[in-house]
Amino acid sequence: MKIGITCYPTHGGSGVVATELGMELAKRGHEVHFISYALPFRLKQFQENVVFHEVQMLAYPLFQYPPYTLALAAKLAEVADEIQLDVLHAHYAVPHAVCAYLARQVARSTKLKIVTTLHGTDITLVGADPSFRPLTRFGIEQSDGVTAVSRYLKEKTLEVFGLKNSIEVIPNFVDPTRFAPRLESSCRKEQFVKKGERLLLHISNFRASKGVPDVVRVFAAVRREVPSRLLLVGDGPERVPSREVADELGVTKWIRWLGQLDAVEEVIGCADLFVLPSRHESFGLAALEAMSAGVPVIASNAEGLPELVRNGETGYLLPVGDVEGMARRSIEILSDDKRHAAMSEAARRVAIEHYNVEKIIPMYEDFYGRVLGQPVRVPEPFTPPDALA
Repeated sequence: MKIGITCYPTHGGSGVVATELGMELAKRGHEVHFISYALPFRLKQFQENVVFHEVQMLAYPLFQYPPYTLALAAKLAEVADEIQLDVLHAHYAVPHAVCAYLARQVARSTKLKIVTTLHGTDITLVGADPSFRPLTRFGIEQSDGVTAVSRYLKEKTLEVFGLKNSIEVIPNFVDPTRFAPRLESSCRKEQFVKKGERLLLHISNFRASKGVPDVVRVFAAVRREVPSRLLLVGDGPERVPSREVADELGVTKWIRWLGQLDAVEEVIGCADLFVLPSRHESFGLAALEAMSAGVPVIASNAEGLPELVRNGETGYLLPVGDVEGMARRSIEILSDDKRHAAMSEAARRVAIEHYNVEKIIPMYEDFYGRVLGQPVRVPEPFTPPDALA
């Protein structure tokens, strides 16, 4: 198949999933074309069957804000006609699904099908805004196929928009050979901690919804009981508030802000515990990558996280904002080597059994085939691990 993918190229779950999906499809012999305003951050080296098309912005004095969405739609139509794309896969309903629809109206190609994957904030934040709701609904309804990364997100989308579309759950995925336990990875834990110390980790885009200051509060409470340090990977609006909280609680010297990292697998395997106290989280890709590396997860029970983290088995889920409870559970895990080992093993097992890239990519291939009307093997519906417990 010839597949076009449009996504945000910046650090964040949707961009990671879109890029990793495209690269995996290319490995399977499909021709993949990425269309965006910048090279996706995980697409840093040449790969056979992968082409990047940059959206060029029109510099014109009349435009106070350059119309990226129109430039994107024009580029999508251009690539669709030049390459004769079979599928245009939009990651995010707004603006990408809407731009894909406009591109199809403009393009000469009549065979182009649009697939839209919903990732979370395009529905729960942007799409739920009254001013964007009609446009978001339109983008979804005009898609030939729609997927969501979690059962929660599917149900929320149907509830918010009252859609008649069918939405298929195809979860995020992980490559367990890349995201592996420390002894199997290239991570050197001694570069982050001293002997006898534990390492806590958080990775996100540092938006308010991720609760980064709460990560620091949890760590401060843990540090009082367990010798430990904290790594914060990412950047965004909550970087400064997180430092202010660290200074206030007197734990700054035990925290390292590493900024954005493209190859997070190089540090995940070093961690003893992953902390994700999100207020909104449709899936939790960073938590999945941690689980694949055998790292137990302390997380909130927000939205889609209960579908990923098995409470009491691969980590613990606490109510949003329950810093005290998260700290208590963290201390329990870090103070008990036997419990930590059991949770580490369970976390990796769940990641491999349910979210392995080799299991999920064929679901997308089958979905594309059904959208195109080609005979395909109908995959088994995805069942989140919590439903099996």
